[in-house]
Amino acid sequence: HCGTDLGMIRTRATPNDDGSYAIEGTKIWITGGEHDLVHNIVHLVLAKLPGAPDTTKGISLFVVPKFLPESGERNPAFCGGLEHKMGIKGSATCVMNFEGARGWLVGEPNEGMRAMFTMMNEARLMVGMQGLGLAEMAYQESLGFARERLQGRSLTGAKNPDGPADPIIVHPDVRRMLMRQKVLNEGMRALALFTGHQLDLSVAHGDETVRENADNLVQLLTPVVKAFLTDEGFNNANVGLQVLGGSGFTTDWPLEQLVRDGRIARIYEGTNGIQAMDLVGRKLGLKGGALVRTLFAELTSYLKDNSDAPHREELKAAMKRLETATLWLASNAPKDPEQAGAAASPYLRLMALTVIGYLWSRMAGAAQQGLDNGAENRPLLESKLVSARFYFEKLLPETDWLLQDIESGKDSMMAFSDDHWVA
Repeated sequence: HCGTDLGMIRTRATPNDDGSYAIEGTKIWITGGEHDLVHNIVHLVLAKLPGAPDTTKGISLFVVPKFLPESGERNPAFCGGLEHKMGIKGSATCVMNFEGARGWLVGEPNEGMRAMFTMMNEARLMVGMQGLGLAEMAYQESLGFARERLQGRSLTGAKNPDGPADPIIVHPDVRRMLMRQKVLNEGMRALALFTGHQLDLSVAHGDETVRENADNLVQLLTPVVKAFLTDEGFNNANVGLQVLGGSGFTTDWPLEQLVRDGRIARIYEGTNGIQAMDLVGRKLGLKGGALVRTLFAELTSYLKDNSDAPHREELKAAMKRLETATLWLASNAPKDPEQAGAAASPYLRLMALTVIGYLWSRMAGAAQQGLDNGAENRPLLESKLVSARFYFEKLLPETDWLLQDIESGKDSMMAFSDDHWVA
């Protein structure tokens, strides 16, 4: 069994006389489940003990090595096959058969999910960074191509009069795609760094209140980082392929591989729809709503302390939309959980765009301050100001229709009967 509904897990662990356990079952989608790159492979396996509750509260965690440490003999944990995937082909994704393999309990019985989610939350941040990395590589490749590929003339007159044509970067539609890549990549990088900074504060700051507030933000933003950075990582790779045109559709250029490799990041470590449900169904209600209140306090404090913040009114409007959506969920979701399910993905995206707007305002402010102080890296600082303007003019307005999506509710998406789908 695999998937999100771990309560259905069928792998069993039977106690042995020596304190170990006999693990019986099959797992799929196991990354690096079998290979010869290291001397031993150690699996962390979720399984149920005899008599355990038939829910996620009955799952325990076991460590199962390929070779037993005391004797070096082969543990019966075998690869039953490899998945044939559209991307990440260098990663061995295995079917693993545990045929009475010896394993040892990690932590307490029936506490496997709590232990596993320590890893999962870190992995979700890591996968978000994977999406960002793919997006940045796609941008660098498409930018280089657009500066060299000669096609047509600029709409305002030749920019390369000595050549047969102008580079395609002169064309507005190509620039629109490149600007979207660049501006979103820099915004997503800022979001990742902001979240990472909060993670450091949550474990290392000397003030308990600062640690708690930082932890609130990390918990709230972890599904946002995972989902938004991988959604836009894939989208930006796709946009990069479009910049290359027919060349992008060939294996002569890396864009088609980036598109294929980037697609999995929206799926594994919890699909992005599950991330959205985690945000709406769990994180918003944690600690009586303290997590999202901490975020609003961060944004509100910034505007209060910076009366001349760049793009202040646009950011303030987006914050109001996020607040309105949050109150709508607080009012409607408890009465009908399907309303939460219908609103989850647009709500996550609305939060991501708003927080990135906050970060772009901060970046624009820092860039303007640098220019005012005579900093030498003027092209970088000037590009930040233009990029911020592009974000607030071209990208942040999406928050308006995201709020409309949320407030329109579930009815139109839940109204079909079975007959309607094939009509």
